[in-house]
Amino acid sequence: MLVRKKSLAALAAAAAFCLALCFGLSAVSAVKASPAFRPVVVLDAGHGGIDPGVIGTDTGVRESDINLSIVRILEELFADAGFRVVLTRTNGGGLYGLPVGGHKKRDMQARRARIEQAKPDIVLSVHQNTFPADRSRRGGQVFYRAGEAGAASLASSIQRELNGLWGGGYAPLAGDYYLLNCTPYTSVIVECGFLSNREEEALLCTDEYRRTLALAVFRGALAYFC
Repeated sequence: MLVRKKSLAALAAAAAFCLALCFGLSAVSAVKASPAFRPVVVLDAGHGGIDPGVIGTDTGVRESDINLSIVRILEELFADAGFRVVLTRTNGGGLYGLPVGGHKKRDMQARRARIEQAKPDIVLSVHQNTFPADRSRRGGQVFYRAGEAGAASLASSIQRELNGLWGGGYAPLAGDYYLLNCTPYTSVIVECGFLSNREEEALLCTDEYRRTLALAVFRGALAYFC
């Protein structure tokens, strides 16, 4: 089900109330609380700059641009709900400095540094998937660090919401990825959809579906806290 922009403000208000209950605050004070009482979320838009990530098969859309678009919507939702929000990147560029050899390593190290500086309660890294060997594959898939109960719980909550968008049956998966392992903070990678699937690629190119995905991720994260 697609959710229009006007629905997001209402959900964020409800989320602020839920967050207040979780942390023993009144609904009003949840939004106006000092930063010490507000959970912190880092939103990481994967790729960027000379690293576009996956390229859409039909449209040529860049994964990095979709990731940032979804992260910006998530930023709005979390901020309206009373979270402190930190983005690893805020524009189309990468975090590697000069586009010379070793840029990928520098980019990932910069993301790690921003996460460590934020000391977040959760980290959500947004990506898009591809599987050219089976172009019928679609839907979101969430990865977490093996052996971390908190990350597994967060991944399960988000996966449940993503599955609900299309009736899928994916389970969250333990993944051995740098961003999951490089800090002690509860982190998940959210692969929102498959750019190798023609129908899903078309959806991922629309603002409406990106908002639908962001809302699903937000709901899942909120369920983890509450």
